[in-house]
Amino acid sequence: MRDETINQSVARAVSDGWGRSGAFAGSIISGTLLGFFGDRWLGTEPWLVVIGALLGIYSGFVNMWRWSKEMEEADIDH
Repeated sequence: MRDETINQSVARAVSDGWGRSGAFAGSIISGTLLGFFGDRWLGTEPWLVVIGALLGIYSGFVNMWRWSKEMEEADIDH
């Protein structure tokens, strides 16, 4: 394990948190946008937006669940 100062550890944790939250928000936004453009193309408003947003939310939560499990396993190993 590498030696790092407290400041470096905090900076790494904050950076990781921002990255994970960006991925969570990105999955919701991308699902909603795909649904929006699908609705405009097919004329099925608002159903694909709703489905896209729900799938984006689901995807975001699944990714956060996986990440939390990885963090939990890393804590158990040390």
